[in-house]
Amino acid sequence: MAKILFVITASDHWTLADGTRQPAGFWAEEALGPYQVFKEAGYGIAAATPGGVPPTPDALSLTPDFNGGEEGAQRMRAALREATELAHPMRIEDVNIDDYVAVFYPGGWGPMEDLPDNDASGKLLTACLASGKPVSLVCHGLAALLATIGPDGSSPFSGYRLTGLSNAEERQNGLADRAKWLLQDRLVGELKADYREADPFTPYVQVDRTLFTGQNPYSAVPLAQELVKALS
Repeated sequence: MAKILFVITASDHWTLADGTRQPAGFWAEEALGPYQVFKEAGYGIAAATPGGVPPTPDALSLTPDFNGGEEGAQRMRAALREATELAHPMRIEDVNIDDYVAVFYPGGWGPMEDLPDNDASGKLLTACLASGKPVSLVCHGLAALLATIGPDGSSPFSGYRLTGLSNAEERQNGLADRAKWLLQDRLVGELKADYREADPFTPYVQVDRTLFTGQNPYSAVPLAQELVKALS
């Protein structure tokens, strides 16, 4: 069975500019929606995190407020329990890219903490791009691309057309003024990507060659569907 690798944050917080630790983790909708899409398409799933630490779902992402009510929240919690592969990750360093047909990075604020400087993740992304296999990231998950920037300031992802959580969306989240940095700013200023955005919190996907990206949580399922089409 062909497999897709989920690379997930191991952090349970995001450190803000004043040193406050914002409780975080991965955003459940951004992992579990694509997980279901991939499973229904017949793909196996594996997971990797920094250090092989079991990932933490952001508690907010499991609440009624973010799932259309209590019934939706219960469905999300049930889906999380059933996604057993995500709860038993390997270390990113132990991944053999030849074992997978694509990689997928869900978001949440956690990736802002431990993926921008994760060398193993940066090497994995670079190797996957070089292999011609699809690289897929959504929302804050694109913070992982910053780890592909070399000492000379270059990245194999420079110039790619992509999207990710916008500054406008981070402001609506209420944390932009307290953050050390904003994702859109670094994707443009440091990665030198061709960043695109749609209206805040509307589904929006960009595909450039083998790079598949989604702007926000509502883009996660459409992004996964585009990846499945490309793999078919």
